[in-house]
Amino acid sequence: MSTNDSATSGPMLGTTVDDVRRQNLSQVLRIAHQLGPVSRAELTRATGLNRSTIGGLVQDLHERGLVGEGDVARTKKVGRPSPRIFVTDDTVAVAVNPEVDAIDVAIVGLSGRVLHRVRYRNERIPSPAEFVNIVSALIAGMIPHAQGARVLGVGVALPGLVRATDGFVLFAPHLGWDNTAVTSLLSDATGLNVVALNDANCGAIAEAIYGSARGSGLVVYLNSGASGIGSGIVLDGRLVTGEGGHAGEFGHTLVNSHGRECRCGSRGCLETEVRRDLFLEAAGVADVTSDDMPALLAAAWGDASHPAHAELQKQVDYLGVAVRTIVNALNPRLIVLGGYLAHVLAVVGEETVKARVGGTLPGGLDDVSLVATELGDELLLIGAAERVFSPLLDDPTLVPAREPAAV
Repeated sequence: MSTNDSATSGPMLGTTVDDVRRQNLSQVLRIAHQLGPVSRAELTRATGLNRSTIGGLVQDLHERGLVGEGDVARTKKVGRPSPRIFVTDDTVAVAVNPEVDAIDVAIVGLSGRVLHRVRYRNERIPSPAEFVNIVSALIAGMIPHAQGARVLGVGVALPGLVRATDGFVLFAPHLGWDNTAVTSLLSDATGLNVVALNDANCGAIAEAIYGSARGSGLVVYLNSGASGIGSGIVLDGRLVTGEGGHAGEFGHTLVNSHGRECRCGSRGCLETEVRRDLFLEAAGVADVTSDDMPALLAAAWGDASHPAHAELQKQVDYLGVAVRTIVNALNPRLIVLGGYLAHVLAVVGEETVKARVGGTLPGGLDDVSLVATELGDELLLIGAAERVFSPLLDDPTLVPAREPAAV
């Protein structure tokens, strides 16, 4: 299986002095980017480089406006306390997530923090041209919020099949977009570099760096949103994409051979059978906020007379079928659930879902944990921005050093 650069991947080993320096700069920047403020001593231990070399690398990154230093660490160790090196937000990315009901646009700093965010409610599902017009206008209005920061580009988290090589949208059934060069259209409209990735892959990247999927191992991410269920696979911090970028489409796992027709052309896929709107319809509720969903799910789960009790029971059964397929196919360390699925997990519990699995290979279910996302509804935007930052993290010299201030 193929992978592409993502969470903890880095540049190839260099062969010249300049190559080695770029590699070392990348290593230091990635550690600060992924772990948060770190001391020079911690960088020395993590990289194996000596203090003098670390000092020069930190100074180089500082001159490029990529890191700062301060916030003296308080430890119980003997010796002089060490200042912390942190990634600055002088470099930012614009992140975009189109859904059938709304378009989210955010400015995300290199630190991984969402600095500013707006949500545009769709009156109807936008065409690619309408999407470009809306997002271009939103970006123009948001750039002042970057406060003079360097804008590296735009990352788009798309609910559909996105070609890994150039971000070309092959198939986004819920948006009704097919064979569309959205990245080129948006780049032409904004004058910014634009990259795109499947939205679930963006979520997987974000969780691998900052959330519940941190650490080595095989992790599968499942997210249920307005456009169905997307999924991504992370192996030792690297996104597994497959040959064309479409690996891990577990939203189209068969869970009910007599189920509803799916837009993919099949029937009874996970995303057609485990859906927020089906639960709300059974509950007789038009809509609820994300904050109110857990209480409604809990009421339905705990009361057999509740109108949505049977529907929720059925959905948990189907989720168990999907987990069985994932466990038998990949034997992951974690299955991370987001969106509506995270709410379901929180209410019914991990052991209940596991009890509905059945049919796994011996020991397979013992090795996996089901957990909810840690990043909430910002993770797709954070993951989309990470895609923009990836070339810079590989080679920090892409950003020139600042001119020294005039005396």
